[in-house]
Amino acid sequence: MRGEVNRSSFPRYAFGFALLTCLGMVFQGVGWGLALLVLLLWTVTLVLAAIRPPPPIERVDRSAMSRDMMSDLIEHSQTPVVITERGRITIANHEARDLLGTHIVGQDARMALRQPEAVQLLENDADGAAVVRGLARRRDIWRVNRKQLGPDMAVIEFVNRTAEADISRAHTDFVANASHELRTPLASILGYVETLRDDVDHLDPKVADKFLGTIQREARRLQDLVSDLMSLSRIEAEKHDMPSDEIDFSGLVERAARDGAGAERAERLDLDVAPNCVVRGDAQQLEQLVRNLVDNAFKYGSSSEPVSVRLAANEMRKVYLCVQDRGEGISAEHLPHLTRRFYRTDPSRSRASGGTGLGLAIVKHIVERHRGKLDIESERGIGTTIKVRLPLALNE
Repeated sequence: MRGEVNRSSFPRYAFGFALLTCLGMVFQGVGWGLALLVLLLWTVTLVLAAIRPPPPIERVDRSAMSRDMMSDLIEHSQTPVVITERGRITIANHEARDLLGTHIVGQDARMALRQPEAVQLLENDADGAAVVRGLARRRDIWRVNRKQLGPDMAVIEFVNRTAEADISRAHTDFVANASHELRTPLASILGYVETLRDDVDHLDPKVADKFLGTIQREARRLQDLVSDLMSLSRIEAEKHDMPSDEIDFSGLVERAARDGAGAERAERLDLDVAPNCVVRGDAQQLEQLVRNLVDNAFKYGSSSEPVSVRLAANEMRKVYLCVQDRGEGISAEHLPHLTRRFYRTDPSRSRASGGTGLGLAIVKHIVERHRGKLDIESERGIGTTIKVRLPLALNE
């Protein structure tokens, strides 16, 4: 396109200066011809300077602009998201880079994901979803959603389903374990009842009394198990509600510890309770916590050694409850699992002692509801110490 004179910016002041200069030259004795020639050359120069080509048309790279906008839009999303063009990853937000690695940008999406289910989803070149296992870690479960944005572009979203799967698996395991624990005493009760009924006329009274004692023991075990299951369910339902009642924890620990020991084991209970320890809590649950810890210490500790119960407060406005037995102790590999439901280091001994496998699970949930901390220490041949730390009411 040819240029044109920009009339609005033509330097008229310069042309006037040139004209005055030429007139000055004439008055100084320069000939009119030379003065007119200078004026002509000056005018041509000004005209050429005023002629400018039209400004270039700025071409906007709309694809680059849209990529930048999409990158800014998804960068801080809590969900891993990548955008592909012609099958290659052009944008990956922070979560996606953390999940799959920073090297995925520019890489073929199929090579970045590698899982057969994900590769099949990408090769279909259409909207869809797939469930992928082991995308980043062996036990991970992800739902991969793909949405086509145009003929060459697509957005891929990764939704973590691992937690849901873990919850579902834990629920399945809990139901299976609870069913097994309930079935065992029921089977024993039914078996002995059927034996009694089959030979009710000729049964030796001593044998009958032994059978009835077993039935009674298994029935109590069943009752304890149902009671613990109900307690655990109630505590879990209230775990987000911090109790607000002020409790004299010193008096509560003394009462609950003696109840947990019972009359037959009271002489082996070693109590050292600091006075005036007040906490905010649920009195019924805290009593259950202390009883469970003391009962466990007597069940699994030495039958001839004392069980120590200590309660003290410190300058950090915390109260410490410590229950210690002097038994065989627990191997280190079992310690992280002791608060799991129905976990037993020695199943036969636990059942023989009347344990339900839920005592420490209940303790853990009570401590969590009261915003406390639970620590378990044990050494083989020395014994086990369980420490519970709770905030004093003055700290609230």
